Amino acid sequence: MGRQSTTRRRPSAASAPVDAPTRTDPTSAPTTSAGGTAPSGTPRAKSPAAKTPAAKKPTAKKPAAKKSAAKKPRAAMPWAKKSSAKKSSAKTTTGGQAHVTGAPVSGTASAAETTWRRGIPGKQLLRAVVAEYRTISANPLATYYLILISVVALTGLGLVMVLSASSITSYDGGEGSSFEYFNKQAGFAAVGFALLIAASFVPLSLWKKLAWPAIGLGVLMQAAVFIPGFGKETKGNANWIQIGSFQLQPSEFLKIALAVWLGCVLANKFGKMTTFTHAMIPVVPGIAVAIGLVVAGNDLGTALVLMAIALACLFIGGFPMKYFLLLIGGLGAVTAFYVLSSENRLNRLALAITGHADQAAIDTTGQAWQSNHGLFSLASGGWFGVGLGASREKWSWLPEAHNDFIFAIIGEELGLVGTILVLLVFTVLAFGLIRVMLRAESLFAKITTAGLFAWLIGQAAINVGVVAGLLPVIGLPLPFVSYGGSSIIASLLAVGVILSFARTEKGAAEAIRAHKDRVRSSFAVLARRAPGRKKKE
Repeated sequence: MGRQSTTRRRPSAASAPVDAPTRTDPTSAPTTSAGGTAPSGTPRAKSPAAKTPAAKKPTAKKPAAKKSAAKKPRAAMPWAKKSSAKKSSAKTTTGGQAHVTGAPVSGTASAAETTWRRGIPGKQLLRAVVAEYRTISANPLATYYLILISVVALTGLGLVMVLSASSITSYDGGEGSSFEYFNKQAGFAAVGFALLIAASFVPLSLWKKLAWPAIGLGVLMQAAVFIPGFGKETKGNANWIQIGSFQLQPSEFLKIALAVWLGCVLANKFGKMTTFTHAMIPVVPGIAVAIGLVVAGNDLGTALVLMAIALACLFIGGFPMKYFLLLIGGLGAVTAFYVLSSENRLNRLALAITGHADQAAIDTTGQAWQSNHGLFSLASGGWFGVGLGASREKWSWLPEAHNDFIFAIIGEELGLVGTILVLLVFTVLAFGLIRVMLRAESLFAKITTAGLFAWLIGQAAINVGVVAGLLPVIGLPLPFVSYGGSSIIASLLAVGVILSFARTEKGAAEAIRAHKDRVRSSFAVLARRAPGRKKKE
């Protein structure tokens, strides 16, 4: 079968020129038997053209025979197995231009170049990106470093923006220095990172043991804000404790305590909450006490964050859906009551619904002053901003420029590109927290991380929505970025708790030990080389 497919009808010897330069093909077989006659009737034995190489195989048909054999190798041709690879990579010249007839020879063209020649560069690039992502994602420490790097980036950006946004307020405050707020924030960040490192080494079992003491201490500290001479009211919120020259906001640490406590309780009760009493106690009373103390201090924004933490933990912890919906209705009713009972909150809500660009409201009541100037700050930044430190709104136009509305200063000085980068870093952090929830083997770690996720990412989303005019002003800082000692310390401590969970991921302990061994060997090599350098000197 294979031999018949490669044999073609040969032209007569008389039709081929005798003096044409040709190449011999020793592998070709004679077309006629001895003593045969040509189609013209002339005996082949007497024809001089029959003895020439050109008469045996014309050169015009030889490339076609090779091309067909290279394109369609058949099992009946045993020699095709050895020669097909060479023929597929061979180049044929047509009209002075080279054309690749098959796959490129190894080392002559990259995979990307080959894909581009075939007209599908996007697929090859996508495959490379997916393969790289799978390689990185398979590392058991990928989650750990993903969270840590994103938090370090946000905190570093926060220090820079606090210095820029607070420089005028700090200098005008009587200290005569533009670095007052920055120095304080840097000190708070140092304390927070120390707690982060310490918390990341705490075993999972110890966090479970600390759950009940943590919620008890958090409730006591929150109740202490109502003690005369100990608690302090700031901007209408009785949510602070005065300790010497420092002020502490206990509700920030209550967020961590509530998440850890709910994680411990719900993990122990998982699958057992079949009755109303078993499901509600002690979960609902604990949530009610924590939120009630914060609301009593007139801080509805922090109370909303505590509600989000509680609902996230209950949802992941397998709380019965009928009781879960009942709890949502109860929390919604409490929130509506406190909003409708306050004229200030009603005005903020009305301004968020009707729009902030109301010049009459600015002139007469001043209710939309902060929101409008936050929008002015974002709008004046353009694509790339007016430059770091060149904000105009921070010159006493935008209240709380270094705190709740620092995202507006980022938009003004770094532009739309800067704000998008901040949102991308928060997205990376959210992705890392989700990985902890999905890959953690402990249900306690999953539930606690869900609550901390609702706090850090949910509060960031609320802050951005407030600055963009999508939500009413409720006084929540941007985590890791806004100025505030209690906020930055509590946020970094929460990340330390999550990192301790990430270290329990399958294979993480072995990877950490291998990393420590590499570090020790590197230091050992440096120590051996050090005396040799001294002798040479």
